[in-house]
Amino acid sequence: MTTLHDHIQMLRAELTSFHLSRRERRQIERELKRACAQFAAELHDETTPA
Repeated sequence: MTTLHDHIQMLRAELTSFHLSRRERRQIERELKRACAQFAAELHDETTPA
Protein backbone atom coordinates (compact mmCIF):
# COMPACT_ATOMS: atom_id res chain seq x y z
CA MET A 1 0.00 0.00 0.00
CA THR A 2 1.33 3.41 -0.91
CA THR A 3 1.24 6.21 1.59
CA LEU A 4 0.00 9.68 0.82
CA HIS A 5 3.60 10.89 0.77
CA ASP A 6 4.51 8.21 -1.80
CA HIS A 7 1.50 9.18 -3.91
CA ILE A 8 2.62 12.82 -3.92
CA GLN A 9 6.12 11.80 -4.98
CA MET A 10 4.74 9.66 -7.83
CA LEU A 11 2.58 12.55 -9.07
CA ARG A 12 5.56 14.90 -9.02
CA ALA A 13 7.58 12.36 -11.01
CA GLU A 14 4.76 12.05 -13.56
CA LEU A 15 4.80 15.81 -14.10
CA THR A 16 8.42 15.59 -15.30
CA SER A 17 7.31 13.49 -18.30
CA PHE A 18 7.48 15.21 -21.68
CA HIS A 19 4.77 12.95 -23.12
CA LEU A 20 1.82 14.47 -21.31
CA SER A 21 -1.00 16.25 -23.03
CA ARG A 22 -2.21 19.51 -21.54
CA ARG A 23 -5.28 17.71 -20.27
CA GLU A 24 -3.22 14.99 -18.56
CA ARG A 25 -0.90 17.57 -17.03
CA ARG A 26 -3.82 19.59 -15.61
CA GLN A 27 -5.38 16.43 -14.21
CA ILE A 28 -2.14 15.42 -12.49
CA GLU A 29 -1.64 18.96 -11.16
CA ARG A 30 -5.17 18.95 -9.69
CA GLU A 31 -4.61 15.56 -8.10
CA LEU A 32 -1.26 16.70 -6.71
CA LYS A 33 -2.81 19.85 -5.25
CA ARG A 34 -5.58 17.78 -3.63
CA ALA A 35 -3.08 15.25 -2.22
CA CYS A 36 -0.85 18.01 -0.81
CA ALA A 37 -3.85 19.65 0.88
CA GLN A 38 -4.88 16.31 2.36
CA PHE A 39 -1.33 15.69 3.58
CA ALA A 40 -1.19 19.14 5.19
CA ALA A 41 -4.58 18.60 6.86
CA GLU A 42 -3.48 15.25 8.26
CA LEU A 43 -0.21 16.75 9.48
CA HIS A 44 -2.13 19.59 11.14
CA ASP A 45 -4.47 17.09 12.84
CA GLU A 46 -1.49 15.18 14.24
CA THR A 47 0.17 18.29 15.66
CA THR A 48 -2.97 19.79 17.22
CA PRO A 49 -2.91 19.35 21.00
CA ALA A 50 -5.74 17.32 22.45
